[in-house]
Amino acid sequence: MQTYIVEQEDSGKRLDTYLKERYDLSRNKIQNMIDQKKVLVNSKTVKSSYQIKENDNIEMEEYVEEPMDLKPEKMDLDIVYEDDDVIVVNKANGVVVHPAIGNPHGTLVNGLLYHSKNLSSINGEFRPGIVHRIDADTTGLLVIAKNNKAHEDLAKQLEEKTTTRKYVALVWGVVSTDTGTIDAPIGRDLHDRKKMAVTDINSKPAITHFKVLERFANTTLIELQLETGRTHQIRVHMNYIGYPIVNDPVYGHRKKIDDTGQCLHAKTLGFIHPTTKKYMEFTSELPECFTNILKQVTNS
Repeated sequence: MQTYIVEQEDSGKRLDTYLKERYDLSRNKIQNMIDQKKVLVNSKTVKSSYQIKENDNIEMEEYVEEPMDLKPEKMDLDIVYEDDDVIVVNKANGVVVHPAIGNPHGTLVNGLLYHSKNLSSINGEFRPGIVHRIDADTTGLLVIAKNNKAHEDLAKQLEEKTTTRKYVALVWGVVSTDTGTIDAPIGRDLHDRKKMAVTDINSKPAITHFKVLERFANTTLIELQLETGRTHQIRVHMNYIGYPIVNDPVYGHRKKIDDTGQCLHAKTLGFIHPTTKKYMEFTSELPECFTNILKQVTNS
């Protein structure tokens, strides 16, 4: 049990903010502990938004990570292609790719484990078969490795930028140029560790190419091709140049149109098959959650 006496300079802060400054934990984890009554103020339970006062006595239990138990789960997977080496799956909106602390169930990996007993082990116990990822609210194509040899080959292709990865997105604003390239490094946002940002500090190179497919009154439909694969790359880059993804819940600060996913779809995926050495390319149609928003925006 950790105990703190609030000093005058901290008076007025939110409880979760105060504790986050003292623990190397995310705000979400701290808020969960407060909700679970593992934090007391003056021997009483309070909300995360409680404004602490000078001389408040705060008691907080030690944080312990809950062990994950990875289990196969029956899911309705949209398998586009499968053989002894790879699975190409069309991921649905809202599906997280792999489990993590606090989100151990209902992920694509849980469904893949039920679907196949053969998945690569290179990325560890909780990411079997996962060669690359897309965000939970992004839909579209992913290639899964069914053995380590295939995984190593596909990972090398990604590293050497020989794969084809094309996305379709609807963005706010009317993009004036027909084509463009965004070459701006991406790293962790200095003010919000859950977000990524264009920055020169602790960042990695990131390159995104785009072309306009169709312009509307207040939005633009574009195709994007990744040269690198940084976390949230398309979302960060498009927001950086002033055209955030429609319905993005994090970047752009625009009002969401509905509670479905953001308008970003991994439409085309191409790679050289790890065994046959033949180039394979797959495409998938825009999902209903995307087309519904597209209709609303273009008809308004």
